[in-house]
Amino acid sequence: MLAIERLLLRTGLAIAAALLGACSAIVPTTPPAGFIAPEHPSGWQDRQISFAPRDMVAAANPLAVDAGVGILAAGGTAVDAAIAVQMVLTLVEPQSSGIGGGAFMLHFDADGRQLASYDGRETAPAAATAALFSDASGKPMPFRQAVIGGRSVGVPGVLRMLELAHREHGRLPWARLFEPAITLATQGFPVSPRLHALIAANAAELAGQPDAARYFLTPDSQPLAVGAPLRNPALADTLRRIARGGADALYHGDIAADIVAAVRGHHDNPGLLSAADLAGYRAIKRMPVCFEYRAAYHICGMGMPSSGAATMGMSLGMLEHFDLAAMQADSADTVHLISEIYRLAYADRARYMADSDFVDVPLAGLLDPAYLARRASLIRMDRSMGTPEAGQPPGASTARGTDYSQPLPSTSHISIVDRDGNAVSMTTSIESAFGSFQMARGFLLNNQLTDFSFRASDDQGRLVANRVEAGKRPRSSMSPTMVFNRNGELEAIIGSPGGSTIIQFVTRSLTGLIDWHLDIQQAIDLPHFGAQTSAVTYLEKNTRLEALKPELERRGHTVRFMDLTSGLHGIVFNGRREDGRGGLFAHDPGRGRWAGGADPRREGSAAGTP
Repeated sequence: MLAIERLLLRTGLAIAAALLGACSAIVPTTPPAGFIAPEHPSGWQDRQISFAPRDMVAAANPLAVDAGVGILAAGGTAVDAAIAVQMVLTLVEPQSSGIGGGAFMLHFDADGRQLASYDGRETAPAAATAALFSDASGKPMPFRQAVIGGRSVGVPGVLRMLELAHREHGRLPWARLFEPAITLATQGFPVSPRLHALIAANAAELAGQPDAARYFLTPDSQPLAVGAPLRNPALADTLRRIARGGADALYHGDIAADIVAAVRGHHDNPGLLSAADLAGYRAIKRMPVCFEYRAAYHICGMGMPSSGAATMGMSLGMLEHFDLAAMQADSADTVHLISEIYRLAYADRARYMADSDFVDVPLAGLLDPAYLARRASLIRMDRSMGTPEAGQPPGASTARGTDYSQPLPSTSHISIVDRDGNAVSMTTSIESAFGSFQMARGFLLNNQLTDFSFRASDDQGRLVANRVEAGKRPRSSMSPTMVFNRNGELEAIIGSPGGSTIIQFVTRSLTGLIDWHLDIQQAIDLPHFGAQTSAVTYLEKNTRLEALKPELERRGHTVRFMDLTSGLHGIVFNGRREDGRGGLFAHDPGRGRWAGGADPRREGSAAGTP
């Protein structure tokens, strides 16, 4: 039995043996009937689908993509390239991810068809309690007040995770993977339009944090201009030391001491992180969460503390009861249906999902087909349900309170496949833009602890699964995803930033690929919409979805137009299989083995070696 099928069985989603047979290929060489190409709003960057014959990197900044492609060209693996990409992103996209944060990684070993997942999520300090984000009166702190300073900083995990993955799947020397970022940090790089815009939007907060102000603002407190050269010798030194000494260089010694000093010494919002917390951090290999969709696709993602794959599995499991392909991608019926599904899935997410090392998560019950069928039966196509209650999946405790966390959209995603077919899907984050606004040794520190619920119990006194506890990992929405066909062959690698809407961004692209047979760039370009645990249905600003507002309001939705800035980066198989069939998402087999797409809402790109 293939490893992918074993994963599905072990997560309680048994597959009949017949599903392992051959399936017909879907080759969407042209968009399906009813598909309308998105009109890019002002500020979007036009993106064309990319093709590559051997390997590919899709990430949030062209400098990072170039670093990854260079590592692949030198014979590196997908994991090797991911390390190089992350180090450059720490420099050129510091507001989103970096070595001061955490990440989740899926890795596919093509030779053995083995899928592994790596948890590099931050942990709460040993001194943390459920009252971490309570004020003197016991009430939850204002969210922004909690973010800025040392209180929100969790133990960074990304370096330990990358070191573990490199030990198991790397080929090039560890130190070699840091060279591109060290060179850029030493010589300087031009400030990108997106970095400039985010500095400008957060200039007041940055100005109040001395280290961040010195780095991101001019001497007269103005945002660095687009194209201004930015050097980071402090980060270059930090990376050199990590290149020589491994992750220990950050988790022990004077770099660790400076991290602790920045957290605990903040002038008005100190945190609890200690040297022992850093020294004791461990990355974890976990069982991926896999589920079927449309009886032909195996979709896999991270397990807890990421809620991504489980919530996506619930959403797509309910969606299977509807003929989505018969609807237009951007119709009122589609927006209504999927938004109602999200309401149901997010109600259960808020009640049951958290770090499974601390709470019992009824994963098999949440993904149980009979349970999802019952939940789907609650949906009426003529009327919104408003704000539904959480359900009662098999094996779940009723004594759970609803979560009170407010994750903000930031983060970054990396998709990579190497010449041997090994692949990485990695979502990486310091949480909100600029994290905690605290810097140490040239990099920003995360604010991931604000992903916990600010309240430990609800109004009925029921404990919240995602409450703060010492050593616990806050629930995440990060959704690194891979899609396989029934023969266990890799078809797609995708993920996105975007806070709690990450799950919906990735789901939207998957339905574009699978239900409407779009190519990867078309699927990424689709305008966004969604809902969570309220009556509000949000539509992406300045897209054609705005025209749906009257009809959705007629069905009882409260409609809001929002900036929904995803950062989807995806790769799909684009060649011919040994039996002559095309890949499930093949677009143009004559153009290369892999096809990649990058989100027009950000600055990313997709490229491979020639």
